[in-house]
Amino acid sequence: MKDIYRTVALILIVSAVLLLINSKLNEGGGRSGKNSLTVYNWGEYIDPDLIKQFELETGIKVTYETFDSNEGMMGKVEQGGTAYDVTMPSEYMIEMMTEKDLLLPIDYSLIPNVINIDPYFMDLPFDPNNKYSLPYFWGTLGIAYNPELLEGQTFESWDDLWDPSLKQEIILVDSARETIGMGLNSLGYSLNSTSLSELRKATDKLKTLSNNVKAVIGDEVTPLMINGEAAISLTWSGQAADMMSENEDINYVVPEEGSNLWFDNIVIPRTAKNIEGAHAFINFMLDAEVAAQNADYVGYSTPNLEAMKLMDTEVTEDERFYPDEETRDHLEVYKNLGLEMLGIYNELFLEFKMDMK
Repeated sequence: MKDIYRTVALILIVSAVLLLINSKLNEGGGRSGKNSLTVYNWGEYIDPDLIKQFELETGIKVTYETFDSNEGMMGKVEQGGTAYDVTMPSEYMIEMMTEKDLLLPIDYSLIPNVINIDPYFMDLPFDPNNKYSLPYFWGTLGIAYNPELLEGQTFESWDDLWDPSLKQEIILVDSARETIGMGLNSLGYSLNSTSLSELRKATDKLKTLSNNVKAVIGDEVTPLMINGEAAISLTWSGQAADMMSENEDINYVVPEEGSNLWFDNIVIPRTAKNIEGAHAFINFMLDAEVAAQNADYVGYSTPNLEAMKLMDTEVTEDERFYPDEETRDHLEVYKNLGLEMLGIYNELFLEFKMDMK
């Protein structure tokens, strides 16, 4: 009997010690502390060498996690299971996170490198006065295509995708707003349409594209295009730039009807524990040399004017990826349509995908 008591006592002692250790670990992880920082970013959206450089310069250890959708990112931030110190949402998601009180205001006294940012990308409607966010990357949505696989065909209009000769040639991005938006744009409607009639017409038109669609996927499209296994893809400008750097036959175009002009900004979630470190990271990423290196690695367009001076002019003067202001004004920025309308977009997108089977 004494042996049983000793065993039970030992188990209780070990359990108590483990609980204490776990508590301390959680406390340190949740707090992040001045010596650690948790960054939550899109996949392949930063030069890993820059994370190492930041760690060496500041002594702050970075834990880096990735997400593949704005909605998934916001869900995890809202749940609060991990105390993310920095994340990079898109414009409409910044609106939603602000409405839900999920963001901390930026302390500009800690961000001197903000002077490097092009004023065009500041004080935009989704975050007036940049109270909660600062520009990270920007770009467009368009069509990447390989004319060598298409007998020289080009794509000035979205309607060109409906050419019957393109059977099983097109890859669409697995995202409701982009794909439904393409349908809306092809009919001359706004990307931010809340008209159920317009959304129905766009979805019905997309269904007539089904014969030409090879797949609806995500980042996997890049190697397929590079290797010549796909000829056309709906894609973002930076993704197209990655394709073109590996396969010089590929081109990228934004159709004449217009498309999406998007912005990804850096924010500090309200659950952040290392707020000072978060500001240090943001200021580091806005440094001209750092931003130039990051843009060269990622392939998307930088809003950092000083960084652009350090970059290859063949890149910064390429209007496919750095369209002038007049062209940008012809494009549309996604607005926060609210959860109910976003649900309708998702339902229609699922209907389109199910119709393909």
